[in-house]
Amino acid sequence: MKSLPKRLKKRRRNNGKMEIGISHYLILSGILFSIGFVGVLRRKNLLMLFFATEIMLNAVNVAFAAIGNYYGDLSGQMFAFFIIAVAASEVAVGLGLLILLYKKYGSLDLEVISSMKG
Repeated sequence: MKSLPKRLKKRRRNNGKMEIGISHYLILSGILFSIGFVGVLRRKNLLMLFFATEIMLNAVNVAFAAIGNYYGDLSGQMFAFFIIAVAASEVAVGLGLLILLYKKYGSLDLEVISSMKG
């Protein structure tokens, strides 16, 4: 049987200094995702909605990269790379649509846009 790689063995403290482990990255990712989710639920401005969505996507990127690094596999970084590509295309298309909506309605407020249907 093969022994586990060094990164999978239980980590110990070195000279009283604590190492940053996968749990720290996953906690950070969860906090970022929660901030983004609250932003999506609470925002009325479309631009802030896009920013909150980007925060959520970056939280998932942190989690994928941390898990991939923990297991010594590049699949987490590959997923993060594709998410970055999707986020970039979302920003490009989304900002174009936001400019059109602002020219048409003069505001990016969701309540103003939804009340001006017709």
